[in-house]
Amino acid sequence: MGAQWKAKGKAQAADARGKLFGRLAKDIMVAARNGADPASNSRLRLVVEQARKVSMPKETLDRAIKKGAGLTGEAVNFEHVIYEGFAPHQVPVMVECLTDNLKRTAPEMRVLFRSGQLGTSGSVSWDFNHVGLIEAEPARPDADAEVAAIEAGAQDFEPGEDGTTIFITDATDLDIVSRALPAQGFTVLSAKLGYKPKNPIDPASLAPEKLEEVEAFLAAIDAHDDVQNVFVGLAG
Repeated sequence: MGAQWKAKGKAQAADARGKLFGRLAKDIMVAARNGADPASNSRLRLVVEQARKVSMPKETLDRAIKKGAGLTGEAVNFEHVIYEGFAPHQVPVMVECLTDNLKRTAPEMRVLFRSGQLGTSGSVSWDFNHVGLIEAEPARPDADAEVAAIEAGAQDFEPGEDGTTIFITDATDLDIVSRALPAQGFTVLSAKLGYKPKNPIDPASLAPEKLEEVEAFLAAIDAHDDVQNVFVGLAG
């Protein structure tokens, strides 16, 4: 599952497409607070590139930029909050939310964590590294992930899904490495800050029924409208 949990299955992936656009729109609006021009706003540029790669409609993209930059007269007030705790069977989890109503989100998160354990700030984050996570795919046959990681300045890399590679960077180097990877033969699909577990649990160490309970918990968390990302301490 890696550092970031993703829903499995074609039906779930199809259902998640609209939710993905919604999450990206939020990220775009937050990033656009620092300027509507991606050329001079690196955070916005990365999110816009990701939105284009997943074919977000241009109207939706442009509206999110204008709204976030305050060009539509609409107020945008999302609060970034992270909930730390454990899924069933003591699997560490970090849940990243963007919410316009913390009084709604907080109690709903407490309910979702009932089958696990909601912790306090710092109770789980100590066991994760705050890193840049870049998902990229080879753009030419001779592209070598190890060479690309070294030349672009990534800290590490690991296999992703469907032939992709996840390049792991220092949090401050996310944009620099993202810009350098194309010259090394890789097309960047997404680039974001996230959390990588220091001591991931091997899913094989959990009985099948226990792993199912963990996945059901993660799916319920991920389905919440205010959740942007779910980072889990499972390997693989």
